[in-house]
Amino acid sequence: MEEYKMPMLEHAEEFRKRLIYVLVSFVILLFSGFIFVDRIYDWIVHSAEQPLTVLGPSDIMWIYFVLAGSFALVFTTPIAVYQCWRFVSPGLQTSEKKALYFFLPVLIIFFVMGLCFGYYILFPSVLTFLTNLAGDHLHTMYTAEKYFKFLLNLTLPIGFLFEMPILIMLLTRLGIINPMILAKTRKIAYFILMILSTLVTPPDFISTIIVFIPLVSLYELGISVSKYMYRKNERVLFKEAS
Repeated sequence: MEEYKMPMLEHAEEFRKRLIYVLVSFVILLFSGFIFVDRIYDWIVHSAEQPLTVLGPSDIMWIYFVLAGSFALVFTTPIAVYQCWRFVSPGLQTSEKKALYFFLPVLIIFFVMGLCFGYYILFPSVLTFLTNLAGDHLHTMYTAEKYFKFLLNLTLPIGFLFEMPILIMLLTRLGIINPMILAKTRKIAYFILMILSTLVTPPDFISTIIVFIPLVSLYELGISVSKYMYRKNERVLFKEAS
């Protein structure tokens, strides 16, 4: 089957159209976030177990923008993934399209799983640890700005990092990487994951370990699924050669 080759000008116009779809979706969801900002606020601050403090009138508007923007970012992600798919699909072969039909929804599912892990497990654990660390010696009072920055710095990166096994599986399916490469670079990968764990958590050892262990587990899971996909690719190539 002859592949369709899109002229450069038409290619740029298609990219522009897909980008506009994503931006318009983000703006619509941003305004929707402002409509439900009170409910989002009540849901998020539940873990604080105390009223949050603002230090100035401008902080209130900043908080609303952060909440509405985070809401829009999370729900724009599936739309952005779909638009990326529509942009690259004309240049893909049938087998590559079938692979993406499976992997793209799973990527979104793992992203949501990462957000849930960050919000329901990691964030309360770290917050409790830091609060207990203060003990009776310090009076804890959270400002809304620092609370939400702390929350976003923990949850959003974890959401994206949870997609690692699926990305590894997809890249193996497309023949870009293989399990042998992943196994050889395991020590380097662990070092990078440790750095990432340190960057997305407060400066304490316990929080870093809470993030590092799941990331290492996800990397090892990625190696396992890469082995499965690599063997599957070899069987397909063997059948085609026969």
